[in-house]
Amino acid sequence: MKSRSNLALVLLAATMLVAISTAAQQSPTAEQPVGTWKLVSITLEQDGKKTDLYGPNPQGVTIFDGNGHFARMAIQSNLPKFASNNRQAGTPEENKAVVQGSIAYSGTYSYDAAEKTCTMHVETSTFPNWVGADQKRLFNFAGDELWETNPSASVGTGKTLNVWKRVH
Repeated sequence: MKSRSNLALVLLAATMLVAISTAAQQSPTAEQPVGTWKLVSITLEQDGKKTDLYGPNPQGVTIFDGNGHFARMAIQSNLPKFASNNRQAGTPEENKAVVQGSIAYSGTYSYDAAEKTCTMHVETSTFPNWVGADQKRLFNFAGDELWETNPSASVGTGKTLNVWKRVH
């Protein structure tokens, strides 16, 4: 009888270890990018001057999945609506505002926790010059925020500091 209860305890302990191990693999740690992140701000530093690249209340999301894929978009909150109500019939001014006030891209990534860097391989982008490029960015985590430094801004020279808040 004693061996049966010992066996039951061993099986229970093994089951709990598997459950804990599985949960640990599936839930991201505070120091990992896996998850969904809401955009807080994007600050451009160019020639010693700092500006809010997408305005004071940008909208956006970044998703890093556990299989090494990412998708991202950032948009100014005050983009003008198209008078025609047709995105393919925007005026030159409306089109310019949208191009300069938004970016979206996706691809694959690898994260180096020791170096606190994320290398993003861009496969698709509304800024075609990034397609096929690898971008190495510095990641710093502060609680539920990710502070990301990008040394290659999409607006020419300068670097950006992107701040994201974890939502999942």
